[in-house]
Amino acid sequence: MFVPKFSSHTKRSLMLLTHKENIVKFSWLLPSFLSLLLFGSTVKANGAIANWHFDSNRNHLDFTTDENVQPKVQLLTNPTRLVIDLPGVTLGYPQTSQRVGPVIKDIRIEQLNAETTRMVVTLAPGYTFDLAQVQLQKEFANHWSVQLPKPIPLTATQPKYLEITPSISPTVSDNSTLFAGVVPMHSPMKALEPQIKALMSRYSFLKTGMFFLDLDTGDYLDIGGDRVFPAASTIKLPILIAFFQDLDAGKVTLHENLTMRRDLVTNGSGSMQYERVGKKYTALETITKMITISDNTATNMIIDRLGGAAKLNQRFRNWGLKNTVIRHLLADLRGTNTTSSQDMARVLALVVNNKLVSLQSREQALDILRHTTIHTLLPAGLGKGAVIANKTGDIGFLIGDAGFVTMPNGKRYLAAIFVTRPYKDTRGRDFIRQVSQLVYDYLNQPNPVAAVNSPNSATR
Repeated sequence: MFVPKFSSHTKRSLMLLTHKENIVKFSWLLPSFLSLLLFGSTVKANGAIANWHFDSNRNHLDFTTDENVQPKVQLLTNPTRLVIDLPGVTLGYPQTSQRVGPVIKDIRIEQLNAETTRMVVTLAPGYTFDLAQVQLQKEFANHWSVQLPKPIPLTATQPKYLEITPSISPTVSDNSTLFAGVVPMHSPMKALEPQIKALMSRYSFLKTGMFFLDLDTGDYLDIGGDRVFPAASTIKLPILIAFFQDLDAGKVTLHENLTMRRDLVTNGSGSMQYERVGKKYTALETITKMITISDNTATNMIIDRLGGAAKLNQRFRNWGLKNTVIRHLLADLRGTNTTSSQDMARVLALVVNNKLVSLQSREQALDILRHTTIHTLLPAGLGKGAVIANKTGDIGFLIGDAGFVTMPNGKRYLAAIFVTRPYKDTRGRDFIRQVSQLVYDYLNQPNPVAAVNSPNSATR
């Protein structure tokens, strides 16, 4: 069972939770305490699984299903309840409930009839929701969210039955003001572009595509971000997230044993290829090696455990990834597996905004990504004290890197870049390092404005 890592302050707060009942206690008068609390559960169904969690800081409920379920949301009274029906989902065990607090009283899961599972959010007497502010959104194929407003005092004219219809979260193509449907996009980093393009002209023998996004301001740098490149080992980033999605859904466990079969052993990066065929590793050991030392054999074992490339590719499409495709098991030295900078940034944007996995799985995945052993690309351009959760890729003629950066001043941004180069030419690595430093220095300013004619300082 996965146990998330928390700071000592968070641990002290979480000691207030009753482990056996998994009760979350909170008060509307303690917003700073709310941010520490999260509860979740997995609803196992016959032929489907609805994995859910409720973020009490944001009044946000997320749930996923194995099959395409069309939720139906109603607001009922006496008492006031927000009801979410999941047609085609059979619960498979007796009704369960968990108490939340004094205003949102509890959330329970029950079998409404033979073919429908019902999720019920119950409010305290005298409170209701403004239905116009309740938002049911389809994030992607099997992932839904319900954004609840703050409860308000009940009025005598409140109708006894109201219903809302779901909306589809916009993607980049649906709404140009949002990236991945979750990050508001503001303005291009126009002042930075001349410096980047001047650097590109000095490295004209390289072909590049890059995408950087400031998560706080929405400012972005997009130069060939949708250009398709061989993915190399960056493909392991979405594979990692797919594993944690299945962990949340109860399909895999961290401590189950995976067998290193002969057909999954491969060359290239990693040390597992030198171990005896038939050796067993826990899933946690395998995904950790897949990321930290970029082990190709470990990657093939995880692809196999998750159902194969075709199923993963379908999941990537469900996430809105346009160019990320697994066509060959690792090591894919010819570069048949593909992706783009925008796709890598999209995965990270969805993860850090809690749209693909639970909070616990997000922190576990990011922690693994923070312990990668290759630091010569994006990390080499960051300032002291910056932290990056990233995955690199290198197949000789192609190098790339994608990561989530947290700066010492608290600013957070996404970074993804790919470069094709003469085989193993170290100037490709130098180019990525300098781009990384230019972006970092630009965002590290109190009011980021890069001087167009300023000398390039990307040679620390």
